[in-house]
Order: sequence, then C-alpha cells, then structure tokens
Amino acid sequence: MKKSILTLIIISLFSIQSFAQQKADALVLYRNGKYAEAIKICEQEIVEDPQNIDSYCVLCWSLVRNRQYAEAEQRSAEARKINSTDVRLIEIQAEAKFYLGKNTAALELFQYYLANVPANGSRIGNAYYYMGEIYIRQAKYQHADISFSTAVHTEPLVDYWWTRCGYAREMTGNYSSALEAYSKAIELNGSNSDAIRGRERVVAKLR
Repeated sequence: MKKSILTLIIISLFSIQSFAQQKADALVLYRNGKYAEAIKICEQEIVEDPQNIDSYCVLCWSLVRNRQYAEAEQRSAEARKINSTDVRLIEIQAEAKFYLGKNTAALELFQYYLANVPANGSRIGNAYYYMGEIYIRQAKYQHADISFSTAVHTEPLVDYWWTRCGYAREMTGNYSSALEAYSKAIELNGSNSDAIRGRERVVAKLR
C-alpha cells in the first residue's frame, strides 16, 4: 500500500514538472518568434485546464503576433469571461481590436488597461503607442502627440515611436518639436527613411 502511494506521488510530481515545462516552452517559443508553435502548445494547455489564464495570455499574444487578429479577439473575450480584470488580457484584447480597425473599443480598453496596470507594467509604452495611432486615424493630432510623447518617455529607444511622435507634432504645426522627435529617431536608427523625410519637411517649413 505504501509503495502504491509513493508511486502515485512520484507520477504526480513528474506530471506537474512536465506541465510546468510545457507552459514555459510556450512562452519561450513566443519570445523567439515561433508563434504558430506557441499557439499549438497553449491550445493544448487550455484543453487540459480551461481556467489557465497564463496559457490564454501567451495564446493571445502569439495570435496577435501571427496576425490572427480575429482569433485573438475571440480567445481574449473567452478568457475574460474567466477573469475580466486581468490586465494582460485587457491589453492584448485592445491590440486585437486595434488591428481589426475597431478604434473606439480598442481605445477604451487601452485606457482601462492604463488605469489599472501597475506602474511597472511591461506593456505601458505599447498601450500609449497604440492610442497614438488610433488618434492619428481619428485626426486628433494633439491627442496623438500626448500619447506618443508618453510612449517614448516610457521606452525612449524605439525609433519608430519617435517617428510617429514627430509626425503627430508636424500635423499640429509644432515644427520645432517635430524636428526634435525626427532627429531622435534618426539618432537611434540612421536608416529610418520616414524620419529622414519628416525631418526634411519640417526643416523646410522652419526656414
């Protein structure tokens, strides 16, 4: 009897270790850009445990990066029925809606995310960047400037964000500030053609 119990404990420990390794592998695959493989593992994890929010998060991140936006929107909605306040799910659902062109819904979710995420949240910069892009779509360039400026303040080494910040400022007629943003983008990436053209435009307007 004791031997049987010991055997069951050993089997359980190996099962737990195997599951933990599988979940870690899905995240590693996602971080390495192997999105289809990460999706497959996460789907299996969710079959095994339909309440596994971590698996849902990695699944939805991978779906968005794999440009499966409708699926990401659907699966994030499913996950939020389990946990409606998980900020990771809120942010990735907002991204999915952004790529589907659902600007108002995406903006509301990004704002809700920023109101609830801890100050050290890893995707705060992304949220402000996407909000800036939504405001550009809506021709609300001052709002876009504020969002992009916050994004680059949060993560100052993303040259594309500086470029978009420059564009928003250019569209408001704030050419001096636009020049600063374009110049920063070029400083980070000398081959950034959009920033180079933007700087040329605003320099011409400042003469």
